[in-house]
Amino acid sequence: MNKKEILKKAQLYVLVDKKLIGERKVEDVTSQLVKSGVQMIQYRDKYAEDGEFLKEATKIKKILKNQKVLLIINDRVDIALFIDADGVHVGQNDLPVPVARKLLGKNKIIGTSAENIKKARTAQKQGADYVGLGPIFYTTTKERIPQPVGLGLIRQAKKELKIPFFPIGGINLDNLGSVINAGAKRVAVASAIICSPNISDTTREFINRLKIS
Repeated sequence: MNKKEILKKAQLYVLVDKKLIGERKVEDVTSQLVKSGVQMIQYRDKYAEDGEFLKEATKIKKILKNQKVLLIINDRVDIALFIDADGVHVGQNDLPVPVARKLLGKNKIIGTSAENIKKARTAQKQGADYVGLGPIFYTTTKERIPQPVGLGLIRQAKKELKIPFFPIGGINLDNLGSVINAGAKRVAVASAIICSPNISDTTREFINRLKIS
């Protein structure tokens, strides 16, 4: 199964955010996610120096070797290229999708973010393989907290987008049902899983609910 096929089948995309991990080891958190059935992992660290980011990303890459789990690097196209990650996620203020594609090649996964359907359409037109939609709900994961866009964006995306889309932002087990009912087949999650008292159990519960949706 190639990268693009895994992406199409993926339902749970977990953002391994170094800030949320805190003093825990990134490899321990990653191992728990893999054993619990996660299909996509994004490594994100907005504060690390280049060397530190590279070291941690390499640890994740090693754990995912021979696993059918995609490794997406947040923002850092150079590091994604160097460690041969499966792809990169670029935000609206990062490298444009066409530039990331030119640097990484046609076989890598390029994802981007969109807070409205217009930006999502543009991402699709530019050749993004997937788009993260949100924030759907209020979230404290980002420092500059954007206003939630609500469930309506999911309904629009279901009608208009041909590429996979991952609702993101404040999604947890309490509101997952409303996200699914709005038309989502997959979600991206950070704090609801990474900050959970039991990462494995929470991950499995997300996956089970998404499977029956």
